[in-house]
Order: sequence, then C-alpha cells, then structure tokens
Amino acid sequence: MKLSKQDILKALETISAPGEGGNMVETGAVKNVMTFGDEVIVDITITNPSLQAKKRTEVDIMKVIHDKVYEKAKITVNVKVDAPEKPKVNVIKGNAIPGIQNIIAVASGKGGVGKSTVTANLAVALQKMGFKVGILDADIYGPSIPIMFDVEKGRPLAVDINGKSKMKPIENYGVKILSIGFFTQPDQAVVWRGPMAAKALNQMIFDAHWGEIDFLLIDLPPGTGDIHLSIMQSLPITGAVIVSTPQVVALADAKKGVAMFQQESINVPVLGIIENMSYFTPNELPNYKYYIFGKDGARHLAEDLGVPFLGGLPLVQSIREAGDIGSPAALQVDTPLSEAFKEITQNVVQELVNRNENLPPTEAIKITTMAGCAAVKK
Repeated sequence: MKLSKQDILKALETISAPGEGGNMVETGAVKNVMTFGDEVIVDITITNPSLQAKKRTEVDIMKVIHDKVYEKAKITVNVKVDAPEKPKVNVIKGNAIPGIQNIIAVASGKGGVGKSTVTANLAVALQKMGFKVGILDADIYGPSIPIMFDVEKGRPLAVDINGKSKMKPIENYGVKILSIGFFTQPDQAVVWRGPMAAKALNQMIFDAHWGEIDFLLIDLPPGTGDIHLSIMQSLPITGAVIVSTPQVVALADAKKGVAMFQQESINVPVLGIIENMSYFTPNELPNYKYYIFGKDGARHLAEDLGVPFLGGLPLVQSIREAGDIGSPAALQVDTPLSEAFKEITQNVVQELVNRNENLPPTEAIKITTMAGCAAVKK
C-alpha cells in the first residue's frame, strides 16, 4: 500500500506534543514527513527534554498513524529536543550560594492573593521545562509550601559537604524545598521577633546544600517588612515577581511592593506582575467569564509602572484543590491551567534573560542606617 503524506499530516493534526498545546502540525512540531510505499518517516521537534516526553511522542505518533491511516504501516519517528534556552548566568556578587545561578523573589504587598500558589506552580513549570529548581519558603509566620508539595511531614537530613554539616533540602516533583514548616509542629505558632526570624532564614540559606540550581524561588511573606530586608541583605536577588489580584486594594499594596524593590538602596529588577484570580468561569458555563475582583487591574498597573505584565490566571476551584492535596496544578498535562502556568513561566524566563543580558550582576544590599531602613519602608 502507498501511503499519502497528506493523510499522515491529517492524522497528526489530532494529537499534541507533551506540554505544547495545539496539534503537532499547527504548532510546527512536525518538521518533515516522508512516505515510501507503506513506510513512514516523521521528524518532530519538542521542547520537553524528559525521556518520558520523547517516548510518549513516539508512541502517540505511531498509534495515531496505525489507527487513522494504515494499521500495518512501518513507522520511524525521529524526535529532536529543542529545550528552552537557559538564561545567561547571573554572576552573583556578595554572599552567594555556590551552584545557584538565579534567585527570584516572589512577593505581594497584600496577603491572600495566591503568592505561594503561584510560587509552587512556577517552580513545577520551570522543572518541566528542564531547569533545576529550588524553593526557599521565607514566609516564616505562615509557611504553606510544604503542604502544596505534599511534604509537610518532611524533615531535612544532615549531609557532610567538605567536612561541614549541611541541611539537605526536601525534594518532590523534582523541586528542592526548605521551609520553617519542616522544623515546627502543625499547630505551633512561630512567635519570633525580627532578629530571630532573620537568623532562622540565614540558616536555611547558608547552612543548606542546594547543589546545582538554575532557579531558586523565594516565597516572601506579604508586605514590605523586616523579613524582606533580611533576605535582600543576605542574598543578591536576580529579580522580583509581584503577584496581585485585579482588586483595587490589592493593587495599591502591589504598587508598594514594586516600589520597595525599586528603592535606590535596594535596586532589585522587577521582572513583572502576575495577575491571579483574573476572572471566574463556572464549570456549568465554560464560555462565561465573571470579573469578580475587577478587570485587567494588574495589567494596567504594570503599564502605569513601566514593568512587564507576565500574564493572568483564572479563579478556578481546581487550583485550590491541587494545592490542598499537595499536587500543584502545573503538574497536569495539556490542561488550560497547566498551559496558563507554562505561558507565564516562559514570560518570566524571557524577562530574566533580558535582565541578565542588559543589567549588571546583582549585589546583596547594604543598609546600615535607620534612615535607610525608613526609606525602604515608605
């Protein structure tokens, strides 16, 4: 039997490459199709570097051709991986952690806007893109990252590194995690003054063995206070991401968060603003969007402040459910949510590439006077 190239392409239009969205032909993943009688050769390029993704791509192509074109076709699938470009290394100065290339602070001026949820899903999306990722849960008084990664019962072990005892971060879904939540009981309140909280953070930063990390995400507490200053005095932050809802009250606090990083004494590049809870779509009315907290507020704020708008996320019950059971929504495959997180994460990476190419290396801030601290808090 002589197979038709057009029939092969039509069959491939019914499947997608892992994590790509759209069909293989539409997205340009299919680079070439050749037929010789009952033999077919398909050349395809995917962005997911994992062995699982390559195997799934090959199996899906063979199955769809056998099912829709010719069940006895002899098929060869050549899968090439075009992984995302790794950001140019940010040559960190100051109190650097060996092996960590980029440090991103995820912040919000206001609590309850989904900052930790966004951090968790950014980390998972980055890991799926092939990067090595860690999270430092710096929300001392309300750590939630352990729950979102289903590791709340984890306890970091000690490892010997060049004769020194170091903490080994807890790992799940390919993401390394350290949190004060690993060292306290679930019903134990952390009642610490600023210096004690700063000391605990420094231990998690400098007494840990993170290994090789492309991205360390720091989940900061809400506001613009003592913990933020301690982190930025301890670590040279490559860039900051601000999370807000479209609500006017949240935007006012997000504006303060941007202003904090842009203070002359701090000068941390703001990579952009993410709008969470942009709209609500009920399951029974999938074509409706209800703008419960306002429309495009974070987008307009980004435009007003001259910082990038990284994207919006819907208010969806499954995001909350995924976080509550310790399985971030970005882990899902080819769903609207996972695609939304993937797009936002790609925007973050691109802004980081731009930052590392166009701005000098970051340094840890030095604030030595009360006047300097007061200026930061305004």
